[in-house]
Amino acid sequence: MTKRFSKTKPYIMIVVGMVFLAGCASRPSPDVLNPVHVDQGTSQAVTILTATNRKGDTTRGGFGSAWAEDMTYEQYAFSVPLNRKSTIITYPTSKPNPEREFLVTGRKQLQKDGFVQEAIRSAQFDGTVGIFVHGYNYSYQEALFRTAQIAADAKMPTAPILFSWPSAAAVAGYVADRDAALYSRSELDSLVKLLSAPGKVKRIVLFGHSMGGFLVMETVRQLKLQHRDDVLDKLTVILAAPDIDVDVFRSQLSDIGRMTTPISLLVSKDDRALVASSFIAGERPRVGRVDIDDPIIREAALKGGLRVIDITSVPGSDGLGHDRYASLAKFGAQLANFETDRRSSAADVGAFVFGAAGTVVASPFRVAGSVIGSP
Repeated sequence: MTKRFSKTKPYIMIVVGMVFLAGCASRPSPDVLNPVHVDQGTSQAVTILTATNRKGDTTRGGFGSAWAEDMTYEQYAFSVPLNRKSTIITYPTSKPNPEREFLVTGRKQLQKDGFVQEAIRSAQFDGTVGIFVHGYNYSYQEALFRTAQIAADAKMPTAPILFSWPSAAAVAGYVADRDAALYSRSELDSLVKLLSAPGKVKRIVLFGHSMGGFLVMETVRQLKLQHRDDVLDKLTVILAAPDIDVDVFRSQLSDIGRMTTPISLLVSKDDRALVASSFIAGERPRVGRVDIDDPIIREAALKGGLRVIDITSVPGSDGLGHDRYASLAKFGAQLANFETDRRSSAADVGAFVFGAAGTVVASPFRVAGSVIGSP
């Protein structure tokens, strides 16, 4: 083990350095949450609902990394630039430009009942609610703007919901974030139950990215231990680049058992952020980097009732291959039929792949894929 580590350590340290450099880039302050007035004709309008257990920042009007005892619910209206060529988010400046920048145009706090009503009130509501759970090293505003990008590119008919747990929003805060994710299990559990209660809600897509995938799995496990099959039967669980130890994931699956709709994993063999995560965890492998060409993985997918979907060929924007999921949204509408046709079948498991951009790709909230062969 020592010899292998010595050979790989220089590469791993370079990757860890890249992660730290990425975290040092200029980051948006809570000021970007302040609504501005724009000419909506030059941009796309998007509505986002949020639920957070972060403590409010009374000075700047946002939410920080402190843990709150109560949930806060909000609604945001966004102006998103048209004709964007990538998933890179341009934050507001002192002179808002709707042709280039993502802008908040409206914001209001909601009570719990009002939040639920807003989630299902759209005339285009089809019974599906989507919840996005962000990953490690995210501020509230970064997670919110990313959710707006996904919603805009996917052209979602209803407002997606962001669940923002109290990440420290710091590269050096990995351990603190893991604790915060564990702390947030009951809050996410309560949110899922809240949204599953209305008769109009037939399906809840629970989408977790990176460490958010760990939080999602812990929440699903908690629901199973509570014997809440009525809620679990409505869930479609999608994990993008899940930052979960492989053995921990196996234990979670053992407790959860087979889901009515198979759990989907979006994985990349060259996700360098997960290389760093593995290094921090003592070189333990992460689920988000599994190789679907490995017969063992294919067998595990069948045995565990999973869809393991390779998105290595999908372009990312962070230089680490960790945010590829964000690029999938714009292809969702044309390929949603795959998921619609298959989502009710617990037998639809195995290895899948996303090809080159524009071929077999889809929205995180409407996963699609192409079977590349049964194990």
